[in-house]
Amino acid sequence: MKFTETSIAGAYVIDIEPSNDERGFFARSWCVDEYAQYGLNTNVVQCGISYNWYKGTIRGLHYQEAPFTEAKTIRCTKGAVYDVILDIRPQSTTYKQWLGIRLTAANRSMLYVPEGVAHGFQTLEDDTELTYLLSQRYEPASARGVRWNDPAFCIQWLPMEALIISDRDQQFELWREGAE
Repeated sequence: MKFTETSIAGAYVIDIEPSNDERGFFARSWCVDEYAQYGLNTNVVQCGISYNWYKGTIRGLHYQEAPFTEAKTIRCTKGAVYDVILDIRPQSTTYKQWLGIRLTAANRSMLYVPEGVAHGFQTLEDDTELTYLLSQRYEPASARGVRWNDPAFCIQWLPMEALIISDRDQQFELWREGAE
């Protein structure tokens, strides 16, 4: 696997290194040793799937607060997304910075999101699916979110004719310094 550090501290784009032959290819998509070499959380306690019927769906930005913070590795297995992460760790050198990248079934890239970084995405195609490797089990009482269009961060989502956003995600409070 090839790990490329992003502009967000501790976040990486992970690309597979396929071994090809006449049948297709084989590649590793997770390896405890390689994650450990980069100082990434190697604990995987839960896997999840996010399936989205329509282009223009926005989910997030989600995170869990301590003591249930979670690292995530996200891969788009069908369709395409514009994946966004937002650093909400006050002690981080990239605090309040965001990053958006395209994850597609075709490019097979993955995104490692460290603990304390909020995550969301916008679907670019109908019938889009993502898989998640999670370092912590879901804890509803610790689930939090940052509003997708919060003016404190000026995240630039891709232009779409229509957006589909859940009531829950639309109702996250606007960011207040020190409220994290």
